[in-house]
This record gives sequence, structure tokens and C-alpha cells, in this order.
Amino acid sequence: MSTRPRHYTQRGKPTNQPLALYDKWLIAVIVALIIIGLMMVASSSVMISTKMYHQPFHFLIRQVCYLCAGLLVAMVIIRTDTSFWEKHSMHMLLGCLILLVLVLIPGIGRVVNGSRRWLSLGPIGIQVSELAKITMILYLSGYLVRQQKMISKNILGFIKPMVILGIFSVLLLLEPDFGATVVITGTVMAMLFLTGVKLRYYVGLVIMVAGTLVVLAVSSPYRMARLTAFLNPWADQFNSGYQLTQSLIAFGRGGWFGSGLGDSVQKLFYLPEAHTDFLFAVLAEELGLFGILLVLMLYSILVVRGLMIGLNAYTQGRLFAAYTAYGITFWLGLQAAINMGVNAGLLPTKGLTLPLMSYGGASMMVCLCVLALLLRIDHENRWQSLGLRA
Repeated sequence: MSTRPRHYTQRGKPTNQPLALYDKWLIAVIVALIIIGLMMVASSSVMISTKMYHQPFHFLIRQVCYLCAGLLVAMVIIRTDTSFWEKHSMHMLLGCLILLVLVLIPGIGRVVNGSRRWLSLGPIGIQVSELAKITMILYLSGYLVRQQKMISKNILGFIKPMVILGIFSVLLLLEPDFGATVVITGTVMAMLFLTGVKLRYYVGLVIMVAGTLVVLAVSSPYRMARLTAFLNPWADQFNSGYQLTQSLIAFGRGGWFGSGLGDSVQKLFYLPEAHTDFLFAVLAEELGLFGILLVLMLYSILVVRGLMIGLNAYTQGRLFAAYTAYGITFWLGLQAAINMGVNAGLLPTKGLTLPLMSYGGASMMVCLCVLALLLRIDHENRWQSLGLRA
């Protein structure tokens, strides 16, 4: 007679399969995206790294260091109960607002490429806009749990989070960081839609947000230049349309299976920001349509698994965990879609990284942390379904 411990499925049926503590599909996708990202950072940055630091893998080494630091923090988060984040969501919101103000003060905030987005703590740089994304998700998740009835019945419950979003947006636009503003706004709107906000309120919000974003785009000379370059980059291919035309050339050279890993021509100082915002274009050139479809499939699986985790939490009555899972999934999916759309010439140019793949310490660490939180939510779902968690 077998002495192996018997586990049970969510429907209560016995099974001899080992109990899965985390979503294996989600973990596999995260690992795959990180590996492909490191491979492409190494390939796309080798020339600029050699020129600037006389060492071909300077950016890759730094990315690996950020990855290790992010994994250490993620290990702490994955062992922290989600009730902790619900309890301290307001404190995090206030702390992030203070940081968003501090980053705008000359001498405290650091200017990079014309934008004041960084706080320097010795050798460590903090990109506050990345913290603002997860902070807004946690705050809104807690607010939706506390004020669920008011939001569905009273317009005041709908207006309050809009005020917070407006303050965040103004501070981000002063940096300026239009891309982060779009991502946070889109994530908040998606989360509000899922909570059952009255349709007339939601339609009014969509019209107001769309109108505001159009006004902001048209009123700023550099944003207007990006918009016109997006509509017809070849009209001024050596000035405002230069980056986009070089990206499109990379896509054109890729063909079905690419020119081969490491054989990109556009990364040879033709394509600016090849290892950060336009890493996907280098991937398209070196790995071709096959590589593009592979990355699209991986992000699609990530989004589907994230939504399933949120749905499982919702059916168990764990509303804060559900809204947080939805928010994280919308954020990562939206940012990935915008980055790939920009690289392919489908959207105007914005300074957004490709989650888990583009070079950038703040982006890598924050992505690892929010995915650890998503895995923690899935872990709690599994334990509760087995009756091992209240």
C-alpha cells in the first residue's frame, strides 16, 4: 500500500501529484523573458559598451547585478502576506508623493537625457516613476475594497481616486515622463472598469482622459515632434524621424528568421537607445519574425496567467489580492504592448522599457518585485483553496 501523501485539487478530488505552490507556467515565462532579455542586452550593447567603457559587456554585467538585487528583494516579497501591502498602501502612497516632489528639486533630482526622473542615493539611482506605478496599484486596490459600494453608486467614490491620479500625473509630467503617465492612467482605468463603475461615469472618464492626453501631446513641442515623426517618419528621416526609421530598417532586415544573433547592423550606432527603449527592434533584426512571435507569445501567457490569478482571488473573496493582480497584469501587458508598438512604428515614441528585457536597473528590479507579489497572490490562492489559509 502506497505511503505517499495524498493532495487534493481545488474541487476536493484526491490526487497523487505533488502540491504545486506557485504557478509553474508563470515562473517559466518569467525565466524565459529574463534569459532572452539578458541575451539581447549583451548583443545590443556590445558596441556602445566598448566605445564608452572599453569593455564589451559593461551593460550586461550591470544588468545581471540589478537582476540579482531584484531577486533578493523578490524573495522577501514572495514570503510577505498580501495583507501587509493592504495595511500599508496609504503609507506607501504618501511616501511616493514625497519622492515625486523631491525628484523635481534641483540638486536632489538627477537629470538624465533632459528629464529629471532620478533620485541619487550614493551609487544607487531610484527612478521614482517606477515606484509610482506599483504604489498607485496598491493604493487603488485598497480603496476599491474599502469603498466598493460607494464607487458603484456615488460619483464621489469615483472622483476621489481620480484626484490622486491627477496629482500623480501632474508630478510625473513635470519631470517630464509622459510614458509613465499613460501607463498609470491606463492601468487605473482598467481597474475601475472591473469594479463595476457605472458606464456613464466610465465613458466620461475615457473622454476626459483622452482629451487631456491629446492636449498635452499637442501643447508640448517635443511631444508634437514625436507625434508628427510617428505619422510620417520618412519625411524627416535624419532629424525628428531618425530613431523610428532606423527601428523600421531593423525590422525590415530581420525577415523570417533574422540576420543571426549578434549580427545586427542597426546596433552599430545607427539606432539610438538600442539596449533600452529599442531593444525589441534589435531582437526583430537578429531573430526575425520567429523571435517576434516568441516574445509576443511569452507576454501573452504572462497576461493570461496573471488574469487567471486575479480571477481565482476574486472568486475566493480576496478582493485586495484580486485587484492587485489585475493591476499588475494590466500594467506589464500595457507597457510591453506600448514598447513593442513604438518599436514597430505603430505608436508615437515614448521612453518606456520592455519589462524584464530592456536594460535598466529600476525597471528590472520593480518588475521582479511586482511579479513576486503576483506569485505570492497565486500561492495564497492555492493554500486557501485547500483550506490551509483562513
